[in-house]
Amino acid sequence: MDVDDDARTIGRRLRQIRNSRKKSLRVVAGLAGMSKSHLSEIERGECALDRRSEIVALANALQVAPSELTGLPVPAPGNGDTDAAVVAVRQVLTAVSRNRLRGEPVPLEVLQRRVQEVRETRRRCRFGAVGEQLPGLIRDIHCTISAGRDVKTLVELAVHVHVHVTLMWLRDSGASVDLRWQAATLAQGLAEHLGDATSLGVAAYGSANALLASSMFDLADAELDALTLPPTTVDTAGMIGMVTMTRSLIAAADQRLDDVAAPMQAAKELAHRFGEPDNNHDRLGFGFGPTNVGLWEMALALETGEPDRAVSVAQTIQPERHPFKTRQSQYWVDYGRALARLPRRGDDAVMALRRAERLFPLR
Repeated sequence: MDVDDDARTIGRRLRQIRNSRKKSLRVVAGLAGMSKSHLSEIERGECALDRRSEIVALANALQVAPSELTGLPVPAPGNGDTDAAVVAVRQVLTAVSRNRLRGEPVPLEVLQRRVQEVRETRRRCRFGAVGEQLPGLIRDIHCTISAGRDVKTLVELAVHVHVHVTLMWLRDSGASVDLRWQAATLAQGLAEHLGDATSLGVAAYGSANALLASSMFDLADAELDALTLPPTTVDTAGMIGMVTMTRSLIAAADQRLDDVAAPMQAAKELAHRFGEPDNNHDRLGFGFGPTNVGLWEMALALETGEPDRAVSVAQTIQPERHPFKTRQSQYWVDYGRALARLPRRGDDAVMALRRAERLFPLR
């Protein structure tokens, strides 16, 4: 693994787009609010373009979508079926949206078991297995809902599947943002049909993150502003904590740095109040706790251009305490990204990224 591969690829794409627009380094840098030398470093692959605020600023300066700057090829899983699985998920989501599903109802207890299995499979970083299971699971859940069986329970279950599995798997697969938004919209519609504050919170978390991936910061904020959170209990604390931290990430990406600290402090207090997630207080499956708050603090430090602080935070975290291997892998990804920005830490960065890859080979 070469820590600079993505930076060079994005840099080349940025330079190609800038040249096609017939704009000089000085002009684009000025429009994006950065120095000419910094933009030149990005184009040469000497500086990573992975802060959302910089991506949006450069995309606006070049009048392109942010995804045109950062879209990178995603490695296929071991079985080579990523593209086929993404197509299958797209087809079943479209069929659900048009009420054109073909299938038979499945007993509730069978669906509950399958949902638990696919969630655990994703958390264990078994990417290919999730892709094999997901289209059929989506079809069977929605066919059973359409048949009028166990509707309330299954609608709640479907919201969780689309936020925790469908959205996350599509992100890992490199699927287009519009497909991720389709899954988020489906979850939102189901939650609104249910009218339950907890399900609405889960769906809003998914919608806000899909909007954040599209660099639509105002809309992501509005999504959370419109949300009425349920009372904080053992069951809801994880969702409330994740929604709260998402506010910080949106603010950081939108360069509203004064709005970053307060939500994170609230989330930190909530995490210490309830402790690390376990079977007794993580019913909604967010994995929220002190370790996850630390992982988000690392991500925020990177987003705000503070790699030294990200490294300092990383050194206080024991990633193996998080119950999800996906999050353990993300720790090493962000640690590697932070180290790569510091002088004379390139070898350490490569080691961290290789460790992430061993945990989650797609990363």
